Amino acid sequence: MIVEVEVDSLEHLDAVLASRPDIVLLDNMLLGELREAVARRNAVAPGVQLEASGGITLATVREVAATGVERISVGALTHSAAAVDFGLDWLPL
Repeated sequence: MIVEVEVDSLEHLDAVLASRPDIVLLDNMLLGELREAVARRNAVAPGVQLEASGGITLATVREVAATGVERISVGALTHSAAAVDFGLDWLPL
């Protein structure tokens, strides 16, 4: 089982890293905070993967990747996609 924990501050990250989850999701952090999170993780628990999430778009994903996180969630891929409404009718043979 993979354990992923979500945090929204560097202080929460520090507390979580002591437990060594598999992944820590860094929610709505600025680029500087993401870089600091990577540095803190590297110093304390280098085996823990970091995932950036929240407010990331296709236009900003490269900058987020450059912070050193291993995973990036881009919600814009799904919540901004245009919907198509269609139906299927069942016709007996």
